[in-house]
Amino acid sequence: MTLKLTTTWDKVFPPSPQVATQKVTFHNHFGIELAADLYLPRQRGKQLPALAVAGPFGAVKEQASGLYAQTMAERGFVTLAFDPSFTGESGGTVRDVFSLDLNTEDFQAAIDYLSNRPEVDAERLGIIGICGWGGIALNAAANDPRIKATVAATMYDMPRVGAQGYFDQLSAQDRYQVKQQVSQQRTIDYAQGTYAKAGGVVDPLPQDAPDFVKQYHAYYKTARGYHPRSVNSNAGWVLQANESWTNTKLLVHPEDLRSAVLIVHGEKAHSRYMGKATFKKLTGNNKELKIVPGATHTDLYDGGNHNYIPFARLVDFFARYLDVTEAE
Repeated sequence: MTLKLTTTWDKVFPPSPQVATQKVTFHNHFGIELAADLYLPRQRGKQLPALAVAGPFGAVKEQASGLYAQTMAERGFVTLAFDPSFTGESGGTVRDVFSLDLNTEDFQAAIDYLSNRPEVDAERLGIIGICGWGGIALNAAANDPRIKATVAATMYDMPRVGAQGYFDQLSAQDRYQVKQQVSQQRTIDYAQGTYAKAGGVVDPLPQDAPDFVKQYHAYYKTARGYHPRSVNSNAGWVLQANESWTNTKLLVHPEDLRSAVLIVHGEKAHSRYMGKATFKKLTGNNKELKIVPGATHTDLYDGGNHNYIPFARLVDFFARYLDVTEAE
């Protein structure tokens, strides 16, 4: 299908004079056409290392992933921030659905595309996944040896949250009741020919909302991070898609993830326990865990008020494992 792509700058961050941006498309092996922004350093010579970037889960490329991509392009990498299947400007019907298998493939398809770009050294490819896409990035890297280095920033383990709830507080009985509600909604959806949405970030914000919900609201529902195509900024995911997390698992074979990994979390992030637990599963001396002092979960979306994203650490990590020299 031919995608309709926005031609004006509609991102939640300003453009960088050091970077050229192109709208591009590529397809995954399900035949879905994906929309992306390609960020190219204006000063470049030979083929460069490249990074594919996605996330947070429920966001679009005009939000955090684009900021990461543009900033890393300023540091000399070719970068690709893409909208996952069924979201943003990418193709796929029904809209606003997800699955671990499909989204893992989206990352691998991005690597397919970058491998064939003339500006890119196909032997020096990495990925960055933010929030729920941090876990998905690790899944993709375990599948695909072409991915030489992976950063999982402020990561969620989405199957863990889907099956066990936040902070592992969902019991088996709770989970069964949720499945009953969702399955009943499927019957209604089919009869009506529509798909009920789970709801995006709550708005207006209840006074007794947990701190992490307040942080999400401050990003997705204000000028700081709101975008009209973002799932989280608006009506949320299709409700029945949520079942797909409850019987899946990240990193079924963590020993297959032989390439380099850097997991980055905020000291005050509610999601920190997921990143630490995932890090413990990884093997090899090329795995690193970086805890950012004082940072919350969403501070690593855009840096928050204190520029919390440790871009210098990311550059050093990718430089080591993608064999980047100062000459570039």
